[in-house]
Amino acid sequence: MPNGEQKNSKNYSNTNPPYILEETMIRFRESGIKHILIDLPSVDKEKDNGALLAHKAFWNFNGDQRLDATITELIYVSDTVKDGFYMMDLQVAPLENDAAPSRPILYSIL
Repeated sequence: MPNGEQKNSKNYSNTNPPYILEETMIRFRESGIKHILIDLPSVDKEKDNGALLAHKAFWNFNGDQRLDATITELIYVSDTVKDGFYMMDLQVAPLENDAAPSRPILYSIL
């Protein structure tokens, strides 16, 4: 699927972009998935009154919280990156916060 350069400057505000259902995030969590990278502004609905159901489900907010799990939103993957298997170095800025900028770097597996 094409991934045009316009995504780098797209304004998603008030567009009600797609999101991930809470049930799906629970399934990801229960499957042992620790890192989610998505090319959307959020895994949650744009207007959810602060519920953040998908985030909370993935991190198991109301249970044994998964402090080693991450969600990286608004990623951009150029069309020049071929489908395949990669190793990823997820570099996260050393900020004491619930959100921090990151820089995912992919390395091709030979």
